[in-house]
Amino acid sequence: MLSDSGGAVGKMYGVYDEDAGVEMRGRFIIDPDGNVQGYEVLTPPVGRNVEETLRQIKAFQLVRNAGGTEVTPSGWQPGKKTLKPGPGLVGNVWKEWTTKDE
Repeated sequence: MLSDSGGAVGKMYGVYDEDAGVEMRGRFIIDPDGNVQGYEVLTPPVGRNVEETLRQIKAFQLVRNAGGTEVTPSGWQPGKKTLKPGPGLVGNVWKEWTTKDE
């Protein structure tokens, strides 16, 4: 997280409100190749969740390190069950994973 008092980074990522002269609360997860893997934009009165950001970074790292052979379900936590991606998983996640697996 960083402060961008001049709005340069906010303008670059499209989260700077020119009329109000403030940035929205933007969070961008950028991989080592420079690709945006995830982002969230909130209005100024609502803060971001650092724990959720860290969870998502760990999930993106796991998927990257697995070379696409594993994906993380909703609410995944490090050390918990992952899924094997493929056409058969589409619409069938509930057969492979339940909230008991969280």
